Amino acid sequence: WKKVLYERQPFPDNYVDQRFLEELRKNVHARQYRYQAVVFQSGAVVQQLCSVCVFALTWWYMDAGMLSPQGLFGAALVSSLLGYVLFDAVDGGAGRWASGRTRWADLKSTLVFTAFTYGFSPVLKTLTESISTDTIYAMSALMLLGHLIFFDYGANAAIVSSTLSLNMAIFASVCLASRLPRALHAFVMVTFAMQIFALWPMLQKKLKARTPRCYVGVTVLFALAALAGLATVSSVGAVLFASLLLAISCLCPYCLIRLQLLKDNIHGPWDEAEIKEDLSRFL
Repeated sequence: WKKVLYERQPFPDNYVDQRFLEELRKNVHARQYRYQAVVFQSGAVVQQLCSVCVFALTWWYMDAGMLSPQGLFGAALVSSLLGYVLFDAVDGGAGRWASGRTRWADLKSTLVFTAFTYGFSPVLKTLTESISTDTIYAMSALMLLGHLIFFDYGANAAIVSSTLSLNMAIFASVCLASRLPRALHAFVMVTFAMQIFALWPMLQKKLKARTPRCYVGVTVLFALAALAGLATVSSVGAVLFASLLLAISCLCPYCLIRLQLLKDNIHGPWDEAEIKEDLSRFL
């Protein structure tokens, strides 16, 4: 018996001999994870959940009149300047030199965005007047959920789309900003959304790649700040959110490692043939 189909043999096409299972291989592509490494990688999910929580809390404080737009804009401006300096200081400006982007170009982009957003803030304020508030809240919640789903956490998957994720977050911020008292509130809210959903993840990725210990410290402090802010609004919500963060950062990595032990993927001669030879010369 030969393992070919182009010759006539006195065997059926699905016949195999005793050597069939000799080529059996199990878990060829299975990865062995370390618990500390998985917990470290889960920090990206924790960071983004906390970003959404901080954004929602900021909007709630502004809507309740407990936070002035001038105060939020000043705090966001100072934090952006500090983050900008830290972004260059982490790698000594190597990333900036590699991209060829100058500080003057960054300043122009910032001024254009700020002027554009401020000029259209009255339009943003009245953009959704004909839509009910309940619908606005529902759309914002769905958009923020979509932002979390499509965000780039570092995984190479088809569902990842940084552009879609950012657009959904900005759409949610515009919807919520339209329910604030004045146009100035809407302008500050959209500007803050760009800072926390676009600029903050960029800084976190660089910290994660260059200074892992600093990244872990910033993640813990950011999570504690989000929990402290949520506790001022709802103690039950703070407890539930803390449970969610602990489950994602501690319980889920443990479950992943335990489930890896139960993997039983088999590979053998029944798999589809893979042509590994370079066929470019035939094209």
